[in-house]
Amino acid sequence: MAQYGLYRHMFLVFSMISPLVLSFTVITSDSTAPSALIDGPQTGFTMTNDGAHTEPDEQDAVYDIMRATGNDWAAAIPDVCRGRWHGIECMPDQDNVYHVVSLSFGALSDDTAFPTCDPERSYVSESLTRLKHLKALFFYRCLGRAPQRIPPFLGRLGSSLQTLVLRENGLFGPIPDELGNLTNLRVLDLHHNNLNGSIPLSFNRFSGLRSLDLSANRLSGSVPGFFLPDLNVLDLNHNLLTGPVPSTLSACASLIKVDLSRNRVTGTIPDSINRLNQLVLLDLSYNRLSGPFPSSLQGLHSLQALVLKGNTEFSVAIPENSLKGLNNLMVLVLSNMNLQGSIPGSLTRLTSLRVLHLEGNNLTGPIPIEFRGVKYLSELRLNDNRLTGPVPFERDTVWRMRRKLRLYNNAGLCVNRGNDLDDVFGSSSGSSVRLCEGETQRPGPSGTVQHLSKGDGVTDETTDVSSGSKSLGFFRLSAFLLVLSFGYMLNSC
Repeated sequence: MAQYGLYRHMFLVFSMISPLVLSFTVITSDSTAPSALIDGPQTGFTMTNDGAHTEPDEQDAVYDIMRATGNDWAAAIPDVCRGRWHGIECMPDQDNVYHVVSLSFGALSDDTAFPTCDPERSYVSESLTRLKHLKALFFYRCLGRAPQRIPPFLGRLGSSLQTLVLRENGLFGPIPDELGNLTNLRVLDLHHNNLNGSIPLSFNRFSGLRSLDLSANRLSGSVPGFFLPDLNVLDLNHNLLTGPVPSTLSACASLIKVDLSRNRVTGTIPDSINRLNQLVLLDLSYNRLSGPFPSSLQGLHSLQALVLKGNTEFSVAIPENSLKGLNNLMVLVLSNMNLQGSIPGSLTRLTSLRVLHLEGNNLTGPIPIEFRGVKYLSELRLNDNRLTGPVPFERDTVWRMRRKLRLYNNAGLCVNRGNDLDDVFGSSSGSSVRLCEGETQRPGPSGTVQHLSKGDGVTDETTDVSSGSKSLGFFRLSAFLLVLSFGYMLNSC
């Protein structure tokens, strides 16, 4: 059985096929960690191999742990490592004694048959501390109807534990400082519980941590100044965190994904962020950040998605070259930020850009003429601003983007007959873009464009790039970015 291999591929599959696990944590092992175990396939361990057996105290501990989750059937298995059910992994030492290295609970999907938990009485058994070789512990939706705290004794699992996932279990109360004793932890995932209090400073003891997901809780206090050089993923979205984006975030030089969205973070984006030269996704949306746009953003050469939506206190103009050099940027979301001034024509020089959202601001002036021949954009939202003047787009651009081109609620926008767009942007087309003053409508069915009609079977795909839903019309952003980031993690293991 190669459960670590299963874990390595689990995220890549689930992130694409199920909205439930779009941000699911991959579980990794570290083959370089010192161990007395033989780290290899479990060949030859069968019912007829009398020389192999599970360490007796660990066997009894597993019985206790299984009873605590309502899986009393396990007590009928004479040797838990021989039983080989999905959810347990064992490895032998040099004396052919098998030790439990991984335990997993929870129904991830119909194809992943980890033991489920009795929702009425399940709890985390202290017998876990008797498993001295445990590398991975995984509980998913097991404890929801029996709310409890994260047991401090988990901090006694020692230096062997590399992965701790307690995801969607209804856990409440503060995160115990004792978890900081798990000094070899690589993955910590406490997503979607009811945890409160501050993030423990003891987490800085996780010197090899690669993924930290504390999202969808009720954590408060400031974002800690992490000093975690191997950290790839930092996800703290949907909490009650306050204070500034810490300048010390630049000490986590391996970061690929930073998501602090939907908190109460204030202040400006620190200039030191330009040291995160591997960063792919930066989501600071729905906070209380203020301007200006830091010139340091230009140093994020690997950045593919920048999401600042919903920071209504930004209230500045977009500088002409504020995003210069972001040649890999694919998604730029600056919606509902009370932005002022004109749209910079320099945005068209971001040749990798596919999605641009600027709606819900106070942008004025014309749409820059540089947008006329833009071929690479697949979605553009300029609606709900105060833009004026003729629409500059070529006809094939408008037809290609269809409903993903949004210009409505800009009373000053108009379309010239000379652009050959008056049959696309007409009074009955739903675009709310009128003919420019002095122009006359072409004869025929005024402003009706059949390819924009849902009646023709065209799906009205939209994009909501936020912590709740990161999906592009042509592919899922979250799957793309997370597959990329975790692929990087797996290659570096």
